[in-house]
Amino acid sequence: MTIQWFPGHMTKARRQIEDKLKLIDVVIELLDARVPLSSRNPMVDEILRGKPRMVLLNKADLADPAATAEWVRYFADQGLKALPVDAASGTGVKEILPRVKELWADKIASQLRKGINPRAVRALIVGIPNVGKSTLINQLAGKKIAATGDRPGVTKGQQWIKVGSEMDLLDTPGILWPKFEDQQVGMRLAATGAIKEELLHMDEVAFFTIKELIVHYPEALRERFGIAELPRELDEPDGIVGVMEAVGRKRGAVVSGGRIDLDKASLIIVRELRAGKLGRISLERPADFG
Repeated sequence: MTIQWFPGHMTKARRQIEDKLKLIDVVIELLDARVPLSSRNPMVDEILRGKPRMVLLNKADLADPAATAEWVRYFADQGLKALPVDAASGTGVKEILPRVKELWADKIASQLRKGINPRAVRALIVGIPNVGKSTLINQLAGKKIAATGDRPGVTKGQQWIKVGSEMDLLDTPGILWPKFEDQQVGMRLAATGAIKEELLHMDEVAFFTIKELIVHYPEALRERFGIAELPRELDEPDGIVGVMEAVGRKRGAVVSGGRIDLDKASLIIVRELRAGKLGRISLERPADFG
């Protein structure tokens, strides 16, 4: 499955970011803790031109804590401070403003030395669709300002949001890149919900998901779906399809003649992964990228 997605509003979003960049002090890059590098737009480094940046690993409540700790160390090695957060519950959100102010501390100190009352830090928040930007903004603002939804592409325009008296936050629509050169990246994003389901073959996404779970989280697969035997040879597609069929059988995705509705079974698998019903699952680790 080749996934290509670069709607016109995302091209516009890039231009909007570039136009506003001169007003920005600090950038908050929001990633999905389950797939940090796959959810990182490779154009961001080019667009941001060396602006001070912090990384937020959102949806950390859905990610494997051990994998998240590896990612925090990985970003530290890149010279970036990464903070795991859960925008939905607010976990870690109170730590964001102090971290942003740390990045802008030299400028604040310079203003104080000159007898100038420091203005609010201007921060830009960037991230791909459905990574949780609107939910995070609402948590930071303490009220519902940004529209939220469980489908990619809810945010349509850009807006400034006041976060108390110390930070002004600029939101922009999520931007994806024109084509995923690495199809594993596309699959990880599809599995975690960053791409509209209408653009996907859900059976392929479920196939990918089952394979990852067999390798890294076999017990989660057994416990959630009551599957005793898992295939040992992952190069044999029939074995993985057999697991998908077993899920369908357990969940009532059976049609006339006793056949399994693989489309329905695929939706069950992927949506339960996204909802955290399989436990805390990460679909990539730093070691996967050499």
